[in-house]
Amino acid sequence: MQTKLRIFFLMGLALLMTACAGTQTTTGKITDYSSVRISGSVSRDFERSLQYLADKEYESAIELLQSVVEREQRLPAPYINLGIAHYQVGDEKNSEAAFLKALELDAEHPVATNELAVLYRKQGRFADARKIYVNALAENPEYLPLIKNLGILCDLYLQDLQCALAQFQHYVQLEPESQDVSIWLADLKRRAGK
Repeated sequence: MQTKLRIFFLMGLALLMTACAGTQTTTGKITDYSSVRISGSVSRDFERSLQYLADKEYESAIELLQSVVEREQRLPAPYINLGIAHYQVGDEKNSEAAFLKALELDAEHPVATNELAVLYRKQGRFADARKIYVNALAENPEYLPLIKNLGILCDLYLQDLQCALAQFQHYVQLEPESQDVSIWLADLKRRAGK
C-alpha cells in the first residue's frame, strides 16, 4: 500500500464524494459514483478524513470514516479509505471487512481489489491475492497498481518469472518512464535468461 499512490487516490476520492445526481441500475446498484448526491456534512467529514489520513492520524480517520459510512452507504470510497486506515493501525480483520464491503458495492473497483489483494499477499494468502489480481485486471487492464503488484507477487512470492515478466513488460508499455519497474524488468530478464 504505497503512500504516494494512496494520497493521490485519497485526494481524488474527495472529488467523487462532492458530486451531484445519482445513476442507479434496476437492481439498485449505482453505476456512476461521480454523480451521486451526497449531503454536505458527509462530504465535509469525508474530506476531513482525507486530511487525517494524509497526516497519518489513522485513529481519527477511522472514527470519522465510520461516521461517514453510517450515514452514506452507497459509495465504495469511504470503505476503501476505512480499510486503508484499519490496515495502518494493524487491524487486518476490519481492513479486510472494509475492502470487502467496498467490493460488495462495486465488484470491479480497481483500488478496492488492489488493496484487498495487497492485504492478502501480506497475510501469505498468495493464491487468493493472485486470483483477485487476475480477475481485476480482466476488468481494468491498464490500472498500473494492479499490474505492478501482480508482478511483485509473481516474482517475489510465487517465483513465477514468466508471470512477473509479462506484468512488468505490460507496465513498462503503459508507463515507459517508470525507472523502478524498468530496473525490475531488466533484472527479471537477466534471471530468466532472456
